[in-house]
Formats: sequence, C-alpha cells, structure tokens
Amino acid sequence: MNPFTAPGPDAAAPLCLRDIRSFCVGGSVRTLQGLAVEQRRFAQNGPARSVDPNGDHISGQMYVQAYLQARPTRRVPLLLWHGGGMTGANWETTPDGRPGWLTYFLRAGFDVYVSDAVERGRAGWSRWPEIYADAPLHRTLDEGWDMFRIGPREGYATQAQDRRAHAGQQFPVDAFDAFAAQWVPRWADHEALTLAAYDALLRQVGPCIVLGHSQGGGFALEAARRRPEAVVAVVALEPSGAPQVAHADIGSAWPAHLYVWGDRIADHPIWQRYRASVDAHASALRAAGVRVDVCDLPREGLEGNSHFPMMDRNSDAVAARVLAWLDTIEPPVPAT
Repeated sequence: MNPFTAPGPDAAAPLCLRDIRSFCVGGSVRTLQGLAVEQRRFAQNGPARSVDPNGDHISGQMYVQAYLQARPTRRVPLLLWHGGGMTGANWETTPDGRPGWLTYFLRAGFDVYVSDAVERGRAGWSRWPEIYADAPLHRTLDEGWDMFRIGPREGYATQAQDRRAHAGQQFPVDAFDAFAAQWVPRWADHEALTLAAYDALLRQVGPCIVLGHSQGGGFALEAARRRPEAVVAVVALEPSGAPQVAHADIGSAWPAHLYVWGDRIADHPIWQRYRASVDAHASALRAAGVRVDVCDLPREGLEGNSHFPMMDRNSDAVAARVLAWLDTIEPPVPAT
C-alpha cells in the first residue's frame, strides 16, 4: 500500500488517556561558593530581599511529559526528541494551529513521551559561567529562515509581507513568527550532559521507539549506539549529525533505523555536509546487517518540505510514511 494514501489514525475519534504525568530525569548537584549576595525584588510592588547563590544547585536534568493511553495498541512507547534551540512544543501543535505529531501518534495507539532536553524549556537553566561555561546562544529569525530551508537567505525580511519563500514551500510561511516565538536559548558543547539525561530516560522508559528531529535525531542515533537493548527502532528526522561507527562495533541487536529527509538538501552547503555524515552512518549500519531505510520525501512524491516536516502543511502525510514504517517494526495489537 502506498503510505501516502494509506488511511491514518481517525482524526475524529476522541483521545482516551489514563494519565498525563511529568517528571525529570538526569542531573546532579553542583555546589557554588564565594559568590556575592544580591538584593533583588521579585514581586510587583514588593521590597527587595537578599538572594544568596551560594550552595547546592541541580543541573543537567531533563523534563519529560508522558501521555499514557487508556487502551494502548502498541507494545512499546514512542519518545519524541526535539532539535537544537527547541523544546517539546515542536510536537504539540503546528505553528498554524493544526494538531501536531504528538496527537497523531497518540491516535495511532502509542503511549508518547515528549521531552524538553537539558537546558531547554521546562528543564531549566544553570548559572554561567559558574556551571555552564558560556552564555547562551540565541537564534535569529534571519538564520532560521535560511537554516530551516524555508527560503533563501536573501529572501528573509523583518516584515512578513516582504519575505520570499522557496517555490512550493510546505512550511506555513504566514506562521513563521509564531514558530519563532517557540525558540529558546541553547548552549554549545552540552552533548555529554544531554546524552546522560537521555540515557537516564531510556533506563526508566525503555524498551521504546525513539523519534528524534535535527539535533535530537543525532542524539537518537547515538542513544541507539549506547543502549541498543532499550531501543526497538529509531526514526531520525533530518538529523544534523551521526556518530562515527566502525563495523566491528555494530552489534547484531542494534535496532532498525529510518532516516527521513525533506527538500532542498542539495541546495544548502551546511545540510549537504550534515547529510553526508548521516549517510555514512547509514551505510556503515547497513553493511553490518542492521535494517536501514531512507525516506527521501521529494523522491517519494512529497515535495517542498522544510527542515520541520512535522510542522509543514503536509505533516500528516509525512507522519503516515513514518507510521507505515513503524508498523513493519512494531505492528499494533488489539486494545486491552
């Protein structure tokens, strides 16, 4: 069956959940000493009070929200991991107000876990330079317009009506500013902290399926390498990197991998390099006998996708392609 025409989950059916819960995983105590005590006012019209930063701080934790089915039809849960400078909001609702992939895969019968990675969103920040070595990085709308392959760099303008997107662009361009409002600060060189938190999540939740986007896709590929016993399958949605793996290091128990790519990769020098790295990873796994599938959306008939296929106007069609692949790995079972 053509996955683009296969019926998806019933969008009209009510969602029946037994629980929505949240928790934090990972992190450690960091102790600070010798810092100045400050006088700060916190409440409107309230007096200033002393704020003493000296003492113990929790740092490196990740926030997770779990959506648990009343009658799941999947044996293992699905974990959604966001990309760089983003949060789990990427999966909840598209910028133009349509249901996101969280809802889509809940309707497909999965328990779904959505995380805010270390130093993102509800995971919180730590002081710098005392704990984080550097100040955060903030992405501009100009950079996002180009890096997310929504339009050419010279096509960005401050006024929305003056912007020029790529021809056939599937991203809802009129909602670009609403999307940018989701972006959060990020730090460089926090891979070890983030992987430690993802490892903790896999220990707590696994076995599971991991679907990661961009930086989160790279973390998903690394998590499958580090903890293959906890990962049933990996979907790497436009990963921005991949671990270098030697044939001898690839075990027979490694999970199946699906790599998903949108449009105009070949037109963007940075994404050319990212994809070359990931393609090398896929080739190494395939040579070692791991199941590897690559979904190049424009070659399969879905054209115009940006770096955010789960937000593009055809997001349900892309999700249907992913779900069709997952059904070959983890088919649904009768509801209990």
